[in-house]
Amino acid sequence: MSSIDLSKYRIRTDLIVEHLNNFGEYKKTEELYKDIRIETINVDSDMSNTISKKEGIYKTIYFEDVTDEVNFNNLLNATIKALKDLFNSINIKDNASVLIVGLGNRKATPDALGPLTIDSIKITRQIVELGLPLDSKYRVISSIVPGVMGTTGIETKEIIEGVIEKTKPDFLIVIDALAASSLERINKTIQLTDTGIHPGSGLLNNRYEISKETLGIPVIAIGIPTVVDATTIVSNTINYIFRHFSYEKENINNNKLKLVPPTSRNYKEHKNTLNEEEKEEVMGLIGNLEEDEVKALITEVLTPLGYNLLVTPKEVDFVIERLSSLLSKALNKSLEIN
Repeated sequence: MSSIDLSKYRIRTDLIVEHLNNFGEYKKTEELYKDIRIETINVDSDMSNTISKKEGIYKTIYFEDVTDEVNFNNLLNATIKALKDLFNSINIKDNASVLIVGLGNRKATPDALGPLTIDSIKITRQIVELGLPLDSKYRVISSIVPGVMGTTGIETKEIIEGVIEKTKPDFLIVIDALAASSLERINKTIQLTDTGIHPGSGLLNNRYEISKETLGIPVIAIGIPTVVDATTIVSNTINYIFRHFSYEKENINNNKLKLVPPTSRNYKEHKNTLNEEEKEEVMGLIGNLEEDEVKALITEVLTPLGYNLLVTPKEVDFVIERLSSLLSKALNKSLEIN
């Protein structure tokens, strides 16, 4: 079993932190805003060649609950800060005009993040086009929701190129729903990067790249993972089973824990300390496979049957509404001229 060829399988994820998890320690800087963590990774040419990700700046914002009003406001302020820092890092000027693109399918809730965000963006370009004075705190902002190729028959990049040619924005912001390879990051992570985006890449449905290299102007991509595949759910569950047994083993004599129902014990952050024999006892031969080997095996089992489904949380309608509101408010504020 240990000789499984992993080259045939790709992890469904758009998040750089999940790619980097396969490469051990990496350089990063961290900031805390209340209980919100902002992690910044600068990928240089050497690192880019190692991890097969583009050179540039990647900011990842970690949070727990966007539905609580206090957490929402803390996350909003942290996102505004991260966006402004990214603008400064790539020298976006106060008078630079911007085109904001909402990628995705409005009719599919997990994929509607981009279009729903665009609905609440403060658009100002029409004021300038009409020859009216624009408030000094606003830059020229336009937006577009290009839809998906399955309904338009046109590549997203081609639509964006046409709009850029006519409206000539100074930079582009692209918003899209992402895929993750970890349950704990679904609807709890925001990724900001100046490297652009491959629409559909996390779903193994790559479209043409949208980036500075392909469009000729700076491109900032904003994404939130909203789906995982069945392989991720099963492999993560196996990992949590090991943590559960390890937690129970280490706390077997903890009298206080005995008063806590098993369904209320939080072992998510507990490190798995089971040895090889114990893992094999719990999960048989699968217990001694590496995590990537487990994912590869599950993919090999589920894919031919058409059961490697994409899954999203049951409360996705409400959460996507909150997340799109968060992004629109953060963009409206961060794009104001100081």
